[in-house]
Amino acid sequence: MGNIMELRNMSPVAIAEELGNRLKQARLNADLTQAEVASRAGLNRRTILNAEKGKVQLENLVAILVSMDMADQLNVFLPVQEISPIQLAKLNGQKRQRASRSKNRNTRIKEDKSSW
Repeated sequence: MGNIMELRNMSPVAIAEELGNRLKQARLNADLTQAEVASRAGLNRRTILNAEKGKVQLENLVAILVSMDMADQLNVFLPVQEISPIQLAKLNGQKRQRASRSKNRNTRIKEDKSSW
């Protein structure tokens, strides 16, 4: 199995580039050209090239994954998020629509961004 990278210490740009590299390797492993993936996904080859550099719109990434029969990987990438029992109790049966701001959360986000 390949190297697992420590993503939390990487910048968003570096993570996007790593995902692009993984996407390219998946394409090569499937023995597909960029043109073939583009045709299957209904995109142009330039979009595939950019995706493999880590520069891709979410909708295009999904189309690429579907075209390579890898859509199930999205469940690993970002699993379905269940509502926690605590949030459910707070909501009294209503579905949560947005996050609330808290001083602790904002402080944590500012600290995380400083490492970018």
